Parts: sequence; structure tokens; C-alpha cells
Amino acid sequence: MSRARHEYKYLINQAEEELLRQRAACILAPDPYSGPDGSYFIRSLYFDDHNDSCLLDNESGTDRRSKFRMRYYNDDISLLRLEKKSKVRGMTIKVSCPLTPEEGQMLAEGRIPAVTPDLSGQKQQLFLELQLRCLTPRVIVSYERIPFVYPAGNVRITFDRKLSSSGDTGRFLSGDYGFRPVMSPGSSVLEVKWDQLLPLHIQDSLQLNSLQWTSFSKYYMCRVYHL
Repeated sequence: MSRARHEYKYLINQAEEELLRQRAACILAPDPYSGPDGSYFIRSLYFDDHNDSCLLDNESGTDRRSKFRMRYYNDDISLLRLEKKSKVRGMTIKVSCPLTPEEGQMLAEGRIPAVTPDLSGQKQQLFLELQLRCLTPRVIVSYERIPFVYPAGNVRITFDRKLSSSGDTGRFLSGDYGFRPVMSPGSSVLEVKWDQLLPLHIQDSLQLNSLQWTSFSKYYMCRVYHL
């Protein structure tokens, strides 16, 4: 299982984003996986049960909670992954496994692939939990991300903007679906993640104490928008 990490999110406006990106660029390195413009595009398909348990757990702040998503970057489905993201005692733990496009399409259509001995233990575990919790596709979440990294403390700073959602879950892998903007123009989400210690000079440079912290995930914001 992945190690537990701190993860804080802040809602920021366009002026704050521009200022904070300039500051981040002075003290952190661009993510090596980002494109020439420093960004990449993320598409995620989130799952929930018929009672919307993941949605309600996020809304109530339930400490031990988890959610499933399928994700790929820059329209490249050859690197498709299934992820389980959990919140335990305020820390974030992520478990993931690669998927074939065929497995991904089955999941997007609400069908869970058979659990067979030839699958990795991680994939067997995630498929079984999808079955046991009766999780089905609920919403597509798309956005552009500008990421920065800092090796000490395994720090990751990301600016997520142009957040949009779609209910056309069966077309997730094709990318050919209509979408709706979720946040007001110019708004974005700043995410700050680290292992044990966030260096003080990063805290001071980003002035995190003055920003608007949010407990809601992008999944929650997109689902509420659709309800």
C-alpha cells in the first residue's frame, strides 16, 4: 500500500493563481511529466454506489472514507489506471493498478472484469472491492493541471484549472462527450501534498494561511453540480 501523505486544497482566483505560480516556479521544479507549457490534461471517471456513499462521506467529512476513480492523461489511454484514494486520520493513501483499454471500457460501461488468478494482487483487490461495494460510474471529471515538485519531503504543488464534468460515462475513453464548466471563469484549485514535513520556506512563499481552504474534492464539486 502507498504511504500516507498530507493533502491540502485551496480555492483560488485567477490573480492568486498567477502570483502563486510565479512564486512556486522560483522555488520548485516543474513536474518532469508536464508538457512544454508546464501542464498536462487529466480525465477521471469516478464511481459511487446507489446511495451516493462516497459523495455523502466527503460532504460530512467522515474520517475513514475512500473513493474509486479511473484516470488517464493527455488523452493517452495506454497509461490508464484504476485508483482507490482513502482518507485515514486526515492523511491520504492511494492504491492503484494499470488497466488495459478493454478493462477500462468495461468499467466505463458499468461492468466489472472477472477476477482471475492471472491478475495482479492489487488488481484483484480493487476489482473485488468494486463488486462488493456495488460501485458504478457516476461522473467524468476533467481539468488542466500545472504541477511543481520539490524532493525534500516529496512535496507536490499543483494548480488545477478549467474544471469540467460530464455524465456521459460510457464514452469516457473516447473523450468524445459534452462537458460543462463547474467553476467560475478564472477559478482554480491549489493542491499541496507532502509526506512528513512541508518545508517552511514553501509555506511562507505560498502564504497558505491566507488562502481559502476547502475540504471538498473535485469529485464532490462535479457531482453536486450535476445533482
